[in-house]
Amino acid sequence: MYEHKFVKIDLSSFNKPKEDYREVIFEHEKDGWELVQIFAPGTKSYGMSAFFEIIFKRKKD
Repeated sequence: MYEHKFVKIDLSSFNKPKEDYREVIFEHEKDGWELVQIFAPGTKSYGMSAFFEIIFKRKKD
C-alpha cells in the first residue's frame, strides 16, 4: 500500500514557477517520497495552466 502527496506549484503570469520545483523534489526525496508525475491542468485562458502539481508516493509503514 502507498500513500500519496500532492504539492502545488503556482505559476507566474509568464508561466514560470514561483518556486524552485527541483528543490521541492529533492527535499521530498530525502524524506522517502518518490516522484510519480508532474501534472499541469489547463485552467487558465487559452488552455494554459495557472499551476502544476508534483505527485509523490511512498510505501506506508
